[in-house]
Amino acid sequence: MPITSSAKKATRASLKKRVFNVRTKRDFENEIKEIRDLVKAGKMKEAEKALPVAYKAIDKAMKRDYIKKNTAARYKSRITLLVNKGKK
Repeated sequence: MPITSSAKKATRASLKKRVFNVRTKRDFENEIKEIRDLVKAGKMKEAEKALPVAYKAIDKAMKRDYIKKNTAARYKSRITLLVNKGKK
C-alpha cells in the first residue's frame, strides 16, 4: 500500500490510466482479429468495410503509446495485404 500522499496520488492516476489502456488494447486486438477472421471465412466485402475501423483502432493505439509508429505502419500494411490477397 502506498504510504506518502504522492504515492497515493500516483496510484489513483495509474488506475485511471489503466482504464484507457485496457480499452485501447481491447479495441486494437479485436479489430485486427475480426479482419483476420473475415478473410479466413472468405467474407471479403465485410473485411474491406472493416479495414477503416481497424485503421482507426491502430492509429489510436499508436497515439496513446500502446504501440510504436513503425509497428502501427506494419500492422496496417499486413492487414491491407491480407485483404488484397484474399480478393484475388
